[in-house]
Amino acid sequence: MDAAPAPEGARPEPTVPEGARPEPISPQQFHDADGVDDWRVLYWGAHAFFRATSYAAGARFVAAITALDEVVAHEPDIDLRHEGVAVKLISRDVRDLSTRDVEVARVVSRVAREHGLVADVSVLQVVQTAVASPPSAEVTPFWTAVLGYVRPNDTHLVDPLRRGSSVFLQPTEQVGPRRGRMHVDVCVPHDQVHARIEAALAAGGRIVDESFAPEWWTLADSENHGVDLTTWWGRESTRLEEERPGA
Repeated sequence: MDAAPAPEGARPEPTVPEGARPEPISPQQFHDADGVDDWRVLYWGAHAFFRATSYAAGARFVAAITALDEVVAHEPDIDLRHEGVAVKLISRDVRDLSTRDVEVARVVSRVAREHGLVADVSVLQVVQTAVASPPSAEVTPFWTAVLGYVRPNDTHLVDPLRRGSSVFLQPTEQVGPRRGRMHVDVCVPHDQVHARIEAALAAGGRIVDESFAPEWWTLADSENHGVDLTTWWGRESTRLEEERPGA
């Protein structure tokens, strides 16, 4: 199994009294909540993209949500582009999704509707690169330096500003047979994965392994470069999971 992008690690965790911390919830519990239809769990956190008619319209939406105390206190990652606004939620104090993320998601969606922005789940995805590496290999300093990334744990490197895709230094004993030394992981919404698979097959790809579906499918191009298309199905948490053998 290809691990999810590592928990953030690049930012200091907020200091929150233990009794004030929210309870973590599973991806299933998040999706079962009312008022979060605009959102999808992708590996680590809940994501939404709101299309705007102009850059200025998107900027007004960003200004509106960042004027709300409950949104500012939660410190979501917000990315403004001329196509619209991407928002990512995670409860940093528990390093997982929580009921607080549900509440903030509802608020953000409400403000988006008030500003005429429309959610588009079809463009949501999280990408990471997996590089096979034995535990004894001294490759981590190289990848950290060349990418300018930080190392939150033993197996992952992440962009300190959470913009670029993460790098997963996958232990070689967890690399399945007939897998290359490097492959790409693409996490997409659970209700979009079949369309993505069909598009990849129509473009000349093939399915290599679907025995772990719906958690992930392994595909390859005509040159046998591997891609794992993954969803949140089968995940109890958005936190970094223990990798399963045979990935």
